[in-house]
Amino acid sequence: MPLTTCLWFDDDAEAAAHFYAELFEDGKVGAVTPYPDGTPGAPGSVMTVEFEIMGQQFVGVNGGPEFPQTEAVSFQIPCDTQEQIDYYWERITAGGGEESQCGWCKDKFGVSWQVVYTQLIEHFRNPRTAAAVQEVMLQMQKLDVAAVDEAAAAALAGDGPRPLSRHINNREVQRDITLS
Repeated sequence: MPLTTCLWFDDDAEAAAHFYAELFEDGKVGAVTPYPDGTPGAPGSVMTVEFEIMGQQFVGVNGGPEFPQTEAVSFQIPCDTQEQIDYYWERITAGGGEESQCGWCKDKFGVSWQVVYTQLIEHFRNPRTAAAVQEVMLQMQKLDVAAVDEAAAAALAGDGPRPLSRHINNREVQRDITLS
């Protein structure tokens, strides 16, 4: 049996499972198990729902309001392009989701996601680009691939502070990047 992530929902696990299955190309909803008689849930209402996204097994449980979702657990979505970032960001934050900082957001069910530019990780691993990339990323909500790559290129050029002027999340940002 593979490792399975269990997500606790108040009463909308099945709706969440269908949302995730539609969001991800390979998503699918599996077995739905109702509450039996004599249990805390209403008999016949959904107790659990199994689903899979990006090869990861999940089970959603309708357990009531005792344990709400928090940012302490989030799921990273690796994205190679701005188009992929835009696709996931727009769909996750739609219909009651929330934008946060540095590529983090919540969906309408309260689950936290990180919509991550895959090259960003490589920029952070490089001591020559890490500080410049972090500085520009900290100004963002949804990640801006061009701005991240421009900050990394400026740092690699090693020619001192260079103004970075880009539209980040629909606002003009003009910053000097200190290169190390």
